[in-house]
Amino acid sequence: MEQANEVLRQLTERKSVREFEDREIAPEDRERILRAALQAPTAGNQMLYTIIEVTDPRIRLALSESCDHQPFIARAKMVLVFCADPLKWHDAYLGAGLPARPLGAGDLLLAAQDAAIAAQNAVTAAWSLGIGSCYIGDILENRERQKEILNLPDGVVPFSMVVFGYPTAQQRERKKPQRAELRYIVHENAYRRMEMTELTEMLRYHFGEDPDGARLLAFCERKFNSGFSREMTRSVREYLKEFDGQ
Repeated sequence: MEQANEVLRQLTERKSVREFEDREIAPEDRERILRAALQAPTAGNQMLYTIIEVTDPRIRLALSESCDHQPFIARAKMVLVFCADPLKWHDAYLGAGLPARPLGAGDLLLAAQDAAIAAQNAVTAAWSLGIGSCYIGDILENRERQKEILNLPDGVVPFSMVVFGYPTAQQRERKKPQRAELRYIVHENAYRRMEMTELTEMLRYHFGEDPDGARLLAFCERKFNSGFSREMTRSVREYLKEFDGQ
């Protein structure tokens, strides 16, 4: 489908990049990416996130190991951790002597939305500059180690990490994975739970024909039932304990 304008074309063509050229990101482009992140929509203009730019090679290496042992993280030319951070506003309230309630789970989820939107702005801006990126959801694993590496206090959660760099020729030419058809993802007025027949049709974008369900089973074991998925669930459960206020 032909895109109506350059913004839509960029959004459609953008894909994850995991191998980077040995070329540094220019300081002015780095700043453009960061400033684009700060222009993202935000709840009440609170900017309930903090971006940690990881420039120390030792910390990058530590993150590459703690995030499911992915060496390309350490080789990236820019590493940003987008933290859901309702703590700074809470500190401001308490510092001003205001009767602020304890932080709760709703504060975390609102801040997580802010952090995710800011990250997507950064990713989109980078692609427009010819710079690739990849989200690293594994930053939510290994809570205790991530808190140690990034010096995170309770009340701040590393919601997403994104690594950036100029894509190699192979990465530029690699075909972007297909997405599901619109009719399966967009429901009108209310949620519509799908039967297995329709779910199977929807998943053709991912597996193609899978008459005996073997590909779905393999994916379930590799992703949903995997050790890293269980560890992420444990870590998120522990993060939520930091937000048990009323």
